Amino acid sequence: METFTKELQSSLSPQDAIDRLKEGNKRFVDNKGLERDLLTQVNITSGGQFPFAALLSCIDSRVPGEMVFDEGIGSVFNVRVAGNVVNEDVLGSLEYSCKVAGSKVIVVLGHTKCGAVTAACKHVELGNITHLLSKIKPAVDQVMEGEADPETIEKVALRNIEVSIERIRAESPILAEMESNGEIAIVGAVYDVASGAVCFM
Repeated sequence: METFTKELQSSLSPQDAIDRLKEGNKRFVDNKGLERDLLTQVNITSGGQFPFAALLSCIDSRVPGEMVFDEGIGSVFNVRVAGNVVNEDVLGSLEYSCKVAGSKVIVVLGHTKCGAVTAACKHVELGNITHLLSKIKPAVDQVMEGEADPETIEKVALRNIEVSIERIRAESPILAEMESNGEIAIVGAVYDVASGAVCFM
């Protein structure tokens, strides 16, 4: 069991961070997760945190970030919002994660059978959900030509991940510069709710 320290965080390149997430997901899928003393990690991280990754993922209860990447307390930042969409608060959180706290990779993590994407494809309108779904609409407009069948919805989910990455780069000069300088990577990935596997795009 290891808890992230500043030295360990600093030793990782963006690619190292991605590789670590991939290895953790393989352990998760193989049901061979590392043994951790979470209370010890609580104690160690009480004086500070040095996560190596920031996840922008959906609120879906089937996609808990630390668990699907087999990470413990203090390893990853989690920004969760239905449909893994981007707004000013999300951008500010990701900027903090990388520029202030030193994370090496941002993963926009979508997933199969996403309720938010399905609702956007079916043009649902309901309270504040309407405004949220409007952020998925660009992906819907670019992909959908006919009915919102399951295959089309999955294609929209993939495009929605790409749209979120494009928005991060376009709307956060801080993160765009860090990526350009090789300080961080910004990548997309899809979690399969049926298998537990994460496929990096």
